[in-house]
Amino acid sequence: MFSHVMVGADDIDGAKIFYDALFQAVGGKPAFTDDEGRLIYMHNGALFMVSRPIDGQSASCANGGTIGFTMASLEQTDAWHAAGVAAGGTTCEDPPGIRERSFGNLYLAYLRDPSGNKLCAVHRIG
Repeated sequence: MFSHVMVGADDIDGAKIFYDALFQAVGGKPAFTDDEGRLIYMHNGALFMVSRPIDGQSASCANGGTIGFTMASLEQTDAWHAAGVAAGGTTCEDPPGIRERSFGNLYLAYLRDPSGNKLCAVHRIG
């Protein structure tokens, strides 16, 4: 449905440490940097990018926005969350665990990256 997701960060070096840890925890590779200094992660057929804001203003997170990453298992979800916290992320929402929804049960783990962007690891149960 989408080609990529991009978030803003003022500290690209710090963002690389954080996101490299997240992606490596789930079998991904560290970012490469394009000609414009953006971090590019390619994993499972999708692109995730981190960039300084093009307008020159400070990066900010979307109020109410969440970026979800599909996980293969509960264990992978927990590894993603632990790697994010160890690399400077902050737990938000409830602790990692099962959430019962009308459309099915999910195992979710939420983090805020060092720039404040809200991220969620999602494993669908059953």
